[in-house]
Amino acid sequence: MRTFDIRQWTFILADEPDAWAKGFDDTGWRTLTVPHDWSVEQPFSSSWSSGTGYLPGGIGWYRAHIALSTLGEVAGTLARLVFHGVYKNAQVWVNGYHVGGRPSGYAEFSFDLTEILSYANGDDLVISVRVEHTDISDSRWYNGSGITRRVSLELHQALRVKEHGTTFTTLSADAAAASIKVATTLVNDAAETVTAHVRHDLRSLASERTHRFEAELQVPAGGFADAIVTTEVPQPELWSDTSPSLYRLTTTLVWSAAGSEHQAVYEETVGIRTFRFDADHGFSINGEARKLKGVCLHEDAGCLGTAVPNAVWLRRLLKLKHMGCNAVRMAHNPHAPELYRMCDALGFFVIDEAFDEWENAKNKWWQGHNVYPPRHQGYAKDFHDWHERDLVAMVGAHRNHPSIIAWSIGNEIDYPNDPYASAMFEAMTGNNDANKSAKQRAYDPNRPDARRLPTLAKRLAAIVRQSDPTRPVTVGAAFPELSRHTGFFDELDVVGYNYKEYLYEGDHAHLPHKPLLGSENGHRYTDWLHAAEKDYIAGQFLWTGIDYLGEAHGWPIHGSGAGLLTIAGFEKHTYHLRRSWWSDAPVAHIVTRPYVDEADKNFWSHPIARNWNDTAGSAIEVLCFTNKGTPRLTCGEQEIALTHDAEHGYWVAVMPPNRDPLVLEALRDGAVVARDHLRPTEEAAKLDAVVWQAPADAVRQCADAGLATDDVIQIECTLRDAQGNIACDERMVSVEVEGGTLLGLENGDLRDNTAYTLPQRRTLDGRLIIYVRPNGRAIVRLNVPGLPDIRL
Repeated sequence: MRTFDIRQWTFILADEPDAWAKGFDDTGWRTLTVPHDWSVEQPFSSSWSSGTGYLPGGIGWYRAHIALSTLGEVAGTLARLVFHGVYKNAQVWVNGYHVGGRPSGYAEFSFDLTEILSYANGDDLVISVRVEHTDISDSRWYNGSGITRRVSLELHQALRVKEHGTTFTTLSADAAAASIKVATTLVNDAAETVTAHVRHDLRSLASERTHRFEAELQVPAGGFADAIVTTEVPQPELWSDTSPSLYRLTTTLVWSAAGSEHQAVYEETVGIRTFRFDADHGFSINGEARKLKGVCLHEDAGCLGTAVPNAVWLRRLLKLKHMGCNAVRMAHNPHAPELYRMCDALGFFVIDEAFDEWENAKNKWWQGHNVYPPRHQGYAKDFHDWHERDLVAMVGAHRNHPSIIAWSIGNEIDYPNDPYASAMFEAMTGNNDANKSAKQRAYDPNRPDARRLPTLAKRLAAIVRQSDPTRPVTVGAAFPELSRHTGFFDELDVVGYNYKEYLYEGDHAHLPHKPLLGSENGHRYTDWLHAAEKDYIAGQFLWTGIDYLGEAHGWPIHGSGAGLLTIAGFEKHTYHLRRSWWSDAPVAHIVTRPYVDEADKNFWSHPIARNWNDTAGSAIEVLCFTNKGTPRLTCGEQEIALTHDAEHGYWVAVMPPNRDPLVLEALRDGAVVARDHLRPTEEAAKLDAVVWQAPADAVRQCADAGLATDDVIQIECTLRDAQGNIACDERMVSVEVEGGTLLGLENGDLRDNTAYTLPQRRTLDGRLIIYVRPNGRAIVRLNVPGLPDIRL
């Protein structure tokens, strides 16, 4: 198989009714690189939807011109055009022929162009794509607009592997040997039956040891046949979160036709591992118990929208890994294929999720979260016609990823009164709407009946198991109080609870044979202890790992601040607190807040900061995050007594404000294993600008998984005072780029509605990140009024 990525397109944000035609003149259109998201190129406005980040949609056209002569020999080949995701309502024409469309913005889809190419009367292959995203309140979070994922053209020989036709399965594995099964569906487009020799080479990407196994079969003319081989791999290198060993599976097809021998080669990146969810003992990988320390992720990156380069995801995932995170829930839809490969490479367990709604639309907030009336746009209108194809597409495209440990068929489908209701509850309150009016919480017999959900769950679970019987089916349940009585959980292999940790113990007794996990959880220490201290809970998935656009509570806020990393990918103070709970490496981190003389010392109720500048006023609370040994806090020469707050999971001291430096040390056996300090800071004296570099081993791991990570330059900017501390003031940073393209600046401030297309942005907490796509040797100039200029 030969694959050509189609990256260069022309684009117009308008509806051109004749742009489908091959001869249409698009020379005046903008030239750009796909993946592309046009929504983040538009201004924020309160007239758009709060749910999708106050950014517009619209109708756009893309056109790509491909010289057929650059593809090599195409006669006798099958040509397939593959889209990995277009948001949304894509309609596609090739050389003026309408080949089809796809409503979903998340599904991979493809078209057979073989016959159309045979009619080509010139060298120009023209692909036209119309994208319509006019129902801007179609989601509860930001999804972008446009061809937001990769597009490729594949050329296959007459005997080929069916699309997603290879399935790699680990039947059993330990340190001595692994039993694996490889099933390959072959398709023969030729006019004669062929005898196919199928050779599999399974090569370790770490040790380069190769295991070969083979099969031979006949494939009828115009038909297909399955080659199924089971083999033993001695001394396998097992994949896990702590040792993400990968293999390259190279499948070579050899056959004779018309007196000549032919060969075709296909490759997959796979991993050997076994895992299990157990109703009493939680989750295990390769026979070792493991607690899932997970986060939920949406797929935007602020100013980049949903067209996120690999290097940006790498920076973000490595920070989550450093925090102790080992799992990701793809919320609430299939993500770009590169993200799954990166989870394979870095060692993240993945729950892949198909839908946020089924046949009935949920509330979509457009004036602020839980501000009535809602709108009801979205996928529900397409569910009946497309759910099976979209679900099969997700499983088929992703089932060879060793990282994936479960398929979720839905998120909060059982949300109370949104839209399903039940006479079993007079008042139905969801996870975040306790303040709804009595009218909105009351049982309404005119709403869809929750007893319908088990029927749909059974249908979807059967579709998943037909495509992949090796992984469990789950959901993220919002209302388990009801759903465990309606039969909604009957067809599930693992039951995910969104919040509702207080139900774990009782429901484990009521559902003794169902494995349970926290599919969506809050950030409180008590929420974590519910998972950490109960063997039967497989783990938790925090809402969320990273801030994201949309699901905003009202103008001018354009995103959700639920993450441990800002939307710019910088660590919040809660990141370091979580690191003290999750990481095995020693942690020391200091934050402060004004002392509040009240019984409620809830960490989440009062703002915290790295602030030691106040010299007047009331006492200061110093919060210390450590995880190893004994903490010691000193202020100048004085040691400060610390008290452990067992409810909130940190150490605390109350002291008068002063300007002596604070030093926190984590001691183990008398030795300092981690240290942090906090000093009074002054106004900015300079801007530090550092090009972020991924560790060499992470780059290699990604390369092994087929991922390039040099697609964008990421410049981390930090304002510093004369002593080198992060400065106490904020400044505007302006950027000029030569030899490249400025993709955007992001400070992580969800209240900053400066247009993302502008080449300047103010820092937040002294920080800012700049994204540049290089075109050869890029030169970047940074200007901050009153500070020295920088040239990189």
